[in-house]
Amino acid sequence: MTEFDAGAEFDRQTATLVDLGYPARAGMAEDAFRALLAPLREAVLARAAAMAPPAEGRIPFLVVVTRELVPLEESVPLTTLAGRTRPGFIDHSYAPGELERFVSTDDLGLPEGRAYVVFDVDRGEEFCGAVPLDALTAIAGRDRTPLTIEEGVAIVTQYPEALAKNTCFSLGGTRMGDRRVPALWISKVAPKLGWCWERNPHTWLGMASAGCRVG
Repeated sequence: MTEFDAGAEFDRQTATLVDLGYPARAGMAEDAFRALLAPLREAVLARAAAMAPPAEGRIPFLVVVTRELVPLEESVPLTTLAGRTRPGFIDHSYAPGELERFVSTDDLGLPEGRAYVVFDVDRGEEFCGAVPLDALTAIAGRDRTPLTIEEGVAIVTQYPEALAKNTCFSLGGTRMGDRRVPALWISKVAPKLGWCWERNPHTWLGMASAGCRVG
């Protein structure tokens, strides 16, 4: 197994966020933004020995910036597909002001704070073609949790190649109490944040999940 340098990967992810302009969008100086994320590095290093290097569709950890720090309306356009420059966008199927009512489900128990780390991330292509509700049941049976919108944005921000043709993913950890399940897929050569019905399967849409989260 190739040795994985978790500390270097944390530093890379932090640098990516800084280079994309996250500090300014959060209304912070760069030093203050880095200081906010710095304590999370220890949580990553504490789990480093058990981590495998990133593989297709599998990511050891992601630094997640919540919408409290940078709104989704600003973070989604900072994403691109691998090798492309067209910015990501939010689908018009979200009515004005509606996206803020899509929040994490109560059972996730997200860490407190404006940033945290999510571990053992899987984009969930095994669930392509599955009914989203069935995929969520299977994920829960493995003691894993579905990803939130912010965590999905983190995937595409740090690993744009993970969002690819026929391997897009739903984000069942964020809901609004109805039948809609948010998802990230490709449209017009860019990432698009949309939603699909919880009982409608799509051959190109899996269900992303994670092992745990630490603040």
